[in-house]
Amino acid sequence: MGEEPGYASLRDRIARDGFALVATEDMRPLLGPAEALPDWERFAASWGDLPLDTHLPQGHRYRRRRHATLSARAGEREFRLERRRPHYQGLEYNRLVGGIERWFEPIRPEILAGPTFHRIVRFCLELFGPLRPAAGWHVECHQFRIEAKPEAAGQPTPEGVHRDGVDYVLVLLVNRVNIESGTTTVHEPDGKVIGSFTLTDPFDAALVDDARVMHGVTPVRPVDARHAAYRDVLVVTLRATRRSAAS
Repeated sequence: MGEEPGYASLRDRIARDGFALVATEDMRPLLGPAEALPDWERFAASWGDLPLDTHLPQGHRYRRRRHATLSARAGEREFRLERRRPHYQGLEYNRLVGGIERWFEPIRPEILAGPTFHRIVRFCLELFGPLRPAAGWHVECHQFRIEAKPEAAGQPTPEGVHRDGVDYVLVLLVNRVNIESGTTTVHEPDGKVIGSFTLTDPFDAALVDDARVMHGVTPVRPVDARHAAYRDVLVVTLRATRRSAAS
């Protein structure tokens, strides 16, 4: 089966610039027709069942998340679910909570088994795989809900502008309710801003070559303090486990 239209141009943008910020009208077709995501509503609703991230220090009680670890062999479009593992980042990548093993509740089995989750992860393997054709992949998936409250803004990236310590990152907006700001920014290693985009609609996405650029997101605040306010994203990271000599 041939490659989906638009993959090559998107891959070229990432190879050239180190990132691509993609609006829903361009991103959604890359995930296939409507029937390819028949459980999207259940998938999106699962963000309403995320436990609080208690690894953040006091004063940072606005982030909820679940986590899953996957793997894929070189050249494969399908993935395998790995046993439950902690999420780890070195202090050089996360000054706030790096250097420790962080255990999170797993993504619900019915979500992991659903066609929407499979299609999104497969998209990542199809898009990024040819950039590292000899690599297998360690894949981590994170469901994040950032809550904005009248007394405290929610910080999607409390560690600040950063790298994740992987090869590639997908940030996909799932839902955005009653918030303002939350602008994704992309930076050169010296901190210079080279791109910005506010994820406002489901399927808006940021795709990042993590080895080349840094990224961050500005805090979110409620538009109407009387109602719940939050930002839901799925983050998928890919780290090569075997590299070609040219990599």
